[in-house]
Amino acid sequence: MKLMWFHLMPYTELPDDFREKHPSVWVDIHSSLFDPKRAHHMYNDFMDELEYAAECGFDAICVNEHHSNGYGLMPSPNLIATSLARRTRETPICVMGNSLALYNPPTRVAEEFAMIDVISGGRLIAGFPVGTPMDTCFAYGQNPSMLRERYLEAHDLVIRAWTEKETFAFNGRFNQQRYVNIWPRPVQQPHPPVWIPGGGSVETWRWCAQMDYVYCYLSYYGYKAGKAIMDGFWAEMDRLGKDRNPYRAGFLQFVGVAETRAQAMELYREPAEYFYGRCLHVDGRWATPPGYMTEATQRAGLSSQVAKAAGADSTLGKGTQERFAGTAKDMQGIVERGYVIIGSPDEVAAQLREVATSLNVGHFMLLLQFGNMSKALTKYNTRLFAEKVMPQLKGLFSEWEDRWWPKPMAEAERAVPPDFSAAPRALAAE
Repeated sequence: MKLMWFHLMPYTELPDDFREKHPSVWVDIHSSLFDPKRAHHMYNDFMDELEYAAECGFDAICVNEHHSNGYGLMPSPNLIATSLARRTRETPICVMGNSLALYNPPTRVAEEFAMIDVISGGRLIAGFPVGTPMDTCFAYGQNPSMLRERYLEAHDLVIRAWTEKETFAFNGRFNQQRYVNIWPRPVQQPHPPVWIPGGGSVETWRWCAQMDYVYCYLSYYGYKAGKAIMDGFWAEMDRLGKDRNPYRAGFLQFVGVAETRAQAMELYREPAEYFYGRCLHVDGRWATPPGYMTEATQRAGLSSQVAKAAGADSTLGKGTQERFAGTAKDMQGIVERGYVIIGSPDEVAAQLREVATSLNVGHFMLLLQFGNMSKALTKYNTRLFAEKVMPQLKGLFSEWEDRWWPKPMAEAERAVPPDFSAAPRALAAE
């Protein structure tokens, strides 16, 4: 199986009284809470952590896209991915966004992803999320009832831009371009592997099957809450006659490793409670705009994670509030409900093996930094996982072929980045 290191880049200094004094971490979070000078250090720490994960041997490092919020400081994951393409050499780079419906024209996505693929020597995984309602409908003003159509058209334009050899005209409902002819073009042919991060949309499952894309459930509420989604996905794959190759799917899980379970509970209590108490404090006004969820998804009884985050203390309807009123924000509940898997290396490895086989997921995206976790603790968690958990999981699903993984240039063909760490010493010697 593939073990991938994921970063949300949360703002780590939201005040203690954030829930009491501010209605939401998303859309209308007040600008006075953002300190650019403090964020300067956060961004650099976050990028150090991603590079450290690559050095520790994770199969990929992952970033994503969000807007107008305090729990994910990556409105442009492409900027981060481009830096990582330069500062790492072997590790694939998974961009679990660009939200295609937000780009006008979408050829911008085709161009920037191609640049990342070229700079990295063919290490890009291209993620195409439909996008959360807060990002797409409120922060960027898209009509929720037209969002999926806009997304699908943008996808078609990007794929054609990557694969057609001649200049062509594109005349869609939302995009009209007389000359489409992107330079650069990606290293990976016909294009980088495409992964689709989604919630529980039935249409997304079917579309992933049709296009032969990886479906990724980025669960903030862990494997227990995510099992219904993944069971639904595999039931749909069975109905469509697709094989049960676990690499068709990806899943996100929070993890905290320490020498003992008691130590893990103590070390990760504050960052876990920070994340679930502040980073997921979402006002219900932003959760489910009319037209965002399709009829088939509503009939299937599937609900978004945003609704789950907002339901306990928002303006959502009574039924939704009752359904999600038990969302845990204290460490004991967070662990008991499976939001965060914690324990010793052997305990964590055993739990992750059980989760992977139960959900039948071959791409595990791990949040080893969450909430206000310090850089030192993040590196401790990352190193301990890499050294003592990862070796116990590597052989899982070895009987299956991962057809959705990057195919980089041969090492001998790739440029060798300069040794940045040696540059200051060389200058000093002069």
